[in-house]
Amino acid sequence: MTRVQRLFRIAWVLCKYRLDEFLPLAELPPALRVLFVLAPWHLFPKPKLDRGDRLRLALEELGPIFVKFGQILSTRRDLLPDDMALSLQQLQDRVPPFPGAQAQAIIERSLAAPVGELFAEFDQAPMASASVAQVHAATMPDGRRVVVKVIRPSIERTIRQDIALMYLMARGLERYWSEGRRLRPIEVVQDYEATIYDELDLQREAANASQLRRNFDQSSLIYIPSIDWQHTRKSVLVMERIQGIPVADVDALNAAGVNMKVLAEKGVEIFFTQVFRDSFFHADMHPGNIFVDATNPQDPRYIAIDFGIVGTLAPDDQSYLARNLLAFFRRDYRQVAELHIQSGWVPPHTRVNEFEAAIRTVSEPIFERPLKDISFGQFLLRLFQTARRFEMEVQPQLVLLQKTLLNVEGLGRQLYPELDLWSTAQPFLETWMRKRIGPAGLLQSLQSHLPAWLEQSPEMPQLVHDALLQIRNTQSGGAQQAAHLEQLRQQQALTDKRWRRTGLAAVLVTAAILTSREDVLVLAQDVPTHGWILLGAAALLVFKRTR
Repeated sequence: MTRVQRLFRIAWVLCKYRLDEFLPLAELPPALRVLFVLAPWHLFPKPKLDRGDRLRLALEELGPIFVKFGQILSTRRDLLPDDMALSLQQLQDRVPPFPGAQAQAIIERSLAAPVGELFAEFDQAPMASASVAQVHAATMPDGRRVVVKVIRPSIERTIRQDIALMYLMARGLERYWSEGRRLRPIEVVQDYEATIYDELDLQREAANASQLRRNFDQSSLIYIPSIDWQHTRKSVLVMERIQGIPVADVDALNAAGVNMKVLAEKGVEIFFTQVFRDSFFHADMHPGNIFVDATNPQDPRYIAIDFGIVGTLAPDDQSYLARNLLAFFRRDYRQVAELHIQSGWVPPHTRVNEFEAAIRTVSEPIFERPLKDISFGQFLLRLFQTARRFEMEVQPQLVLLQKTLLNVEGLGRQLYPELDLWSTAQPFLETWMRKRIGPAGLLQSLQSHLPAWLEQSPEMPQLVHDALLQIRNTQSGGAQQAAHLEQLRQQQALTDKRWRRTGLAAVLVTAAILTSREDVLVLAQDVPTHGWILLGAAALLVFKRTR
């Protein structure tokens, strides 16, 4: 019953603000066109507001999930007219606030102390208000200037209703739509549900901020404010107050003399550093959460806030994504097609030649063009059409990354439309891949895994023996089975010997590569003493077992 009520609430809001204006009626099938023409919203008078304001007010009234959608749209000037994008921009940090007295009550209940004892000063009027929380300025007793973030009251109930509706729609899509299984809507909703509920826990957000701060400690790219853990709870977060220019205020950035080209390139570098170096990225990078430190206008630095939504990638997805992007930048569409098949993103029966040609058709028109002439939104739509033809399944673990990439591109479009995205991103990816698969990466991997290998090596003979006994016990007796068992023993012994020799060769080859490089002394300085001891122990162990 709650879901039905929520559905009627959504329909009522759509009618109230006459959002039927946004439907492409001319492109709908005749039956649907008639249905929409006879829909009840024609009984509502059209509000005397601009279409952008009507859309913004409707999204605000419908709650946080719809506001998040509006925040993404607000950065897409290539997909929306300017008047609508400007109106939706207010959703980034100017959602109608809840009363300051209510925020104060939540703070006092969470921290078990009166606000007058917790802070030397506390401003009940919010500095900013977003879909899930709002922020108040405060000063600590020791004089530190901070901001206090407070979760909206009763917000979880609204989110729970919307998530239930999304599941209902996802199940319907999967059951009744031919494309439903390929798009995996239920898994997408599951991922989104985990993400939005994580955002309601401000202690988790604080932990995310601390991790990002460590990742970019002393960095000239981005600054992450510090967390006051003593005054942080699930519904309240106290954080260092920052000073900066909102990244969407291009006029103020220009007035401060900020080098917009450097700023845009740093934005791209931050994105790829988070995704590939750290595998931990800020996934809510709309302009309301990004500021600029213009102390040095020729070398500006970003300042990030609001860390409720972060993303991570599994090593396999990270590797396939990097190799795909590099192949894409080099226009090696054959490799892009093969990588999609190897990763399981498209079915194994896909014909590589046809898939390669389809990717080339979509990708080739966007190269050698500045960002202002490229729309990744339209590019992704073309890719989705190609994906449908080749039965490409949606990868739920990459949906958050794709959303973040759209935000980054929208931001770059506003800051420096002439940005050459390819020349900025390609060197970073190439360097990352060299570190990952080069001698330094091999040594680091060996150093990481060697202790576990050494610890497990004494158990290997017993494990092999137990496996062979299990084979013998589960099969019937007889000369044929005994001969087969003996053959397995011989093959295992030969394989084991070859493996040990291969291991010795790998150690020696690694040493030869390292000692032949000019930068070996520099590399050696970066390797801890115990790393070299473990490497020597591995060589001795392998040599002993090959005898």
